[in-house]
Amino acid sequence: MARSTKPLETPLRKLTYFVATTLDGFISGPDHEMDFFPMQGEHITALAEEYPEAVPTHIRGLLGVPADAPNRHFDTVLMGRGTYEPGLAQGVTSPYSHLRQIVLSTSLSPVPGVEVLASDPVAVVRELKAEPGLDIWLCGGGQLAGALRSEIDELVLKVNPVACGSGTPVFAADFRPESFALQSVRHFPTGVVWLHYTR
Repeated sequence: MARSTKPLETPLRKLTYFVATTLDGFISGPDHEMDFFPMQGEHITALAEEYPEAVPTHIRGLLGVPADAPNRHFDTVLMGRGTYEPGLAQGVTSPYSHLRQIVLSTSLSPVPGVEVLASDPVAVVRELKAEPGLDIWLCGGGQLAGALRSEIDELVLKVNPVACGSGTPVFAADFRPESFALQSVRHFPTGVVWLHYTR
């Protein structure tokens, strides 16, 4: 039996929207506030142990994440200007220096260590998916998530037991219902629930 000489296709990398949200569906307040999310408890320990690359570089030590902890899920992080700027205002120019950092913005000036792209988000993600490597983490914000909704392969919502009434929604986009399949539910004593969906 002749063996095929056709090369095996490399599976595409996944885009995962891994984000904290309130009970009423906001990932930050009206002025990008996030200090109302509980930052202590078993859900934070799970984050540090299971998703060390999702812990910002400058606070890894505070959460017990070694500086050289290997990336387990992602090697690239995408964010919009609204997600990136609050850290920048505090002097944090490279929040995830252990990852390839891409900020999609048409108005942000170049920043050392960060790729600032004014390109079409969908085109950027499709190019990234075709490259070798770990998966791609979309960490926010709502407008970028709305623009990339059709490209999101996994959705992990870290639902916090708080409602804030207004702010940045999980998806800021036109009305267009899309279905995701629930894969797992994880409860923490803090009242935080992780919901894992796939397209």
